[in-house]
Amino acid sequence: MNRSEPTVLKQFIERYITISSTDWDEIQAYFNRRELEKDEIILQEGEICRQLYFLESGLLRYYIMTDGEERNKFFTVAPYFFTSQFSFNQQQPAKETIQAIEDSMIWEVTYQENQQLLQLESWNLFARKITQEVQFFTEEILEELQTETAENRYLKLMNNQPELLQRIPLKHLASYLGIAPQSLSRIRKKLMANGRS
Repeated sequence: MNRSEPTVLKQFIERYITISSTDWDEIQAYFNRRELEKDEIILQEGEICRQLYFLESGLLRYYIMTDGEERNKFFTVAPYFFTSQFSFNQQQPAKETIQAIEDSMIWEVTYQENQQLLQLESWNLFARKITQEVQFFTEEILEELQTETAENRYLKLMNNQPELLQRIPLKHLASYLGIAPQSLSRIRKKLMANGRS
């Protein structure tokens, strides 16, 4: 395979399902490669999301506007699929904005093309598995927001995805945790003092 073919996409799909070469040939034919610059908006709140994406490299954030301020909902780390799930599935205006916070590389397929791909048993199975996983992650984040302190959520990130703490700008991380950047700085200093950071 040359560099213009979605090798990483195939490897990612194969984590979830076994895929025949015939099915793979059909699947990859639909996907188009696109490069994103840091800070580029992929989807603006209020627009209808017409693509399903695979993030091959880079880092994204989802955010909503609340009282004139950006509130980060979550981040997508490569490699992973992403879209505005409600907007894409219902073809209704998106309630969030998706932005690249690093130079990123994505593969995209349109809503209509995805509908055609869903006729393939293998893609249909994969789509159901990845949707279930995303729903699980979303429920986990919502539960954490309701039950965990910002410090505990930061600790969880530090333990599970420490590299993210170096890649996500402080203001975005603070917004995700629901606190001011100064409060996040205090948490980090406290953890450093306790030898945890």
